[in-house]
Amino acid sequence: MAETTRVAVIGAGGWGYQHARAFFEREDTELVAIAGRNPEKTAKRAAAFGTKPYTDIDQMLQAEKPDLVSICLPAQHNFEVTLNVIEKGFPVFAEKPLAYRLEHGRAMIDAAQRKGLFFAIDFEQKYSIPCLKAQEAIRAGRLGTPVFALWRFGHGWESVMDHPHMNLIEAQCHGINMLETLCGRIRSVSAEMTDTGGKGSFASFSLALRFENGAVGSFLATVDADEHNRLSQLIEIGGTKGRILIEDNVRRYSFQEKGSDTEEVWQAGFFDDDGRRFNKNLDRYLDDMLPALREGRRPPVPAEEGLRALEIAYAAIESFETGRRVEV
Repeated sequence: MAETTRVAVIGAGGWGYQHARAFFEREDTELVAIAGRNPEKTAKRAAAFGTKPYTDIDQMLQAEKPDLVSICLPAQHNFEVTLNVIEKGFPVFAEKPLAYRLEHGRAMIDAAQRKGLFFAIDFEQKYSIPCLKAQEAIRAGRLGTPVFALWRFGHGWESVMDHPHMNLIEAQCHGINMLETLCGRIRSVSAEMTDTGGKGSFASFSLALRFENGAVGSFLATVDADEHNRLSQLIEIGGTKGRILIEDNVRRYSFQEKGSDTEEVWQAGFFDDDGRRFNKNLDRYLDDMLPALREGRRPPVPAEEGLRALEIAYAAIESFETGRRVEV
């Protein structure tokens, strides 16, 4: 593959804008097209980035023949589009969640594997500087054996939700993926959920987790909170040698060795705007992903991780509905 990767973005919504921005700003990519459903909105978005608008995806694929197709559509309606792109033989970079239905997620994975295609998913939160530092510390053995893990994320969602488990599947798949990245595979899950916030969905839930390595975990999530609150998102990983804290994903990382009364801290410096900006997680992810695509390697975050998060979400749903712990 050439050093410049030609990318088409499908989706002209909010996070589709971030994909278009990231590919437009890079020196090693060319944004060749933006495809959307609304002609006026799509034309306006394409004009902003000096590229071509399309409302017919098949026409766009045939005309542009991109090296990578970035798909940023509402996840409840992305299956047919994503499967079509895969079946036509184009590498895919999909937004999270992979799907809402397990059979859809499995069908996309199977199709990509059958064709030997590059198929990545955008779990970009683990490319924040604090999360990268946490992964580095764990790989270096500084944490020791993981003992416990905590994920907490409370943010706001003003509108009525059109799926009973929208928070679990759509918003919190990042947390499921992050805990497995930092602590290893989850073995079992037990869930409690509530819909008292009036959004027509189980907007708040808690999970009790057991990992394959013996560690335990706690997962607390809600969309009846406010992301303007400090520590709306928190990750805590405890091990036999120390503890890691990640605050608000991009805000702060700390490591404290067991028995020490001091801690090591990273937080973005005064002029380090990129370090504290959430959308720059995507740019750091692309720094890792695009070389893998060009060199024919496996994606650093393969779409199988999206299917894994969906499988754990459905185990949590089963646990809540049956009142028992569910093995994953």
